[in-house]
Amino acid sequence: MRHVEVTLFLGGDVMLGRGVDQALAHPGDPALVEPYVTDARTYLEMAERANGPVPRPVDDTWPWGDALAALTAAAPHVRVVNLETGVTARGLPADGKVVHYRMHPSNLGCLISLRPDVCTLANNHVLDFGRPGLLDTLEALDAAGLGRAGAGRDLQEARRPAVVPLDDRSRVLVAAVGHASSGIPSGWAATAEGPGIAVVEELSADAGREVAAGLERHARTGDLRVVSVHWGPNWGYRPDDAEVEFAHALVDGGVDVVHGHSSHHPRPAEIYRDRLILYGCGDLVNDYEGISGHESYRPDLRLLYLVTLRTVDGALTSVRMLPMRARRLRLEHASGEDAGWLHARLDDAGAALGTRVARLDDGTLTLRRG
Repeated sequence: MRHVEVTLFLGGDVMLGRGVDQALAHPGDPALVEPYVTDARTYLEMAERANGPVPRPVDDTWPWGDALAALTAAAPHVRVVNLETGVTARGLPADGKVVHYRMHPSNLGCLISLRPDVCTLANNHVLDFGRPGLLDTLEALDAAGLGRAGAGRDLQEARRPAVVPLDDRSRVLVAAVGHASSGIPSGWAATAEGPGIAVVEELSADAGREVAAGLERHARTGDLRVVSVHWGPNWGYRPDDAEVEFAHALVDGGVDVVHGHSSHHPRPAEIYRDRLILYGCGDLVNDYEGISGHESYRPDLRLLYLVTLRTVDGALTSVRMLPMRARRLRLEHASGEDAGWLHARLDDAGAALGTRVARLDDGTLTLRRG
């Protein structure tokens, strides 16, 4: 079978609720039950105070900004993002949660404009408005023709991978799981009879082998296999030993890419057995502008990950990372100085994992073995 190169766009957390939803054409109910902010429009106003006015309403493409043209130029074969927002106008805010994200279903065109092939849902916000909100989200994505993984009407559906055909011989399979270390409440797990998300109880080699084996049951020769994992804390660069053990077991079990997320900033990556492990893609779109704290991590800086693999053997060919910056609830190209900051920070953080980050002449970053 002939080897063909396939490029995946892997994005981090996409949060289209609260301030972003209020800026779009069909804002939902702005009422919040957060300790300090009770109106979602406040987040829009905070972004404007920090970086300037946001036109109202914005069109569906506004939050993606320069990223859309960058992705069009890169022409990835498959686009995958972690959707941390329910798509619903009903349900009650989940008890015990400080933050709740949802976007009005009439604003779904914003997500559609990114043209994701797969939205992963095994995270700590997709049930922010309960199981009714989750069911609305599943129905909305299905009606829009957007693939999804990591949540379902029962455990079998939550574990089922999304399948993206490439040609007559090969496909990309995307499975998604979440772990409590990212803040997923214990009661959110799907069951044999009830809706929820695909949860791994522990990050261990045994759990990694089990997830990889579940994906293997759906695979056929020539398929590329991606496991998307929502894990770990919001801040900090170093993956803990359990995360590394789990990720390595996934690769040992036949997974070609580990797509990690949950941190609010990019974390380092690893190349293990010629396979890519992203320990944290960072946020992609949110409404955090103007919120103080953790400035040393530069959470306003984002990355678009373009990962090229070979079909048949799944070997990693290249990793390109396109630096972006969030301003006025919109992604724009990062400045040379900001791209340099990301380069230096991720290169330093990745050294312990045996990977280095280099900066190319066009300002993009690339990953190399140390």
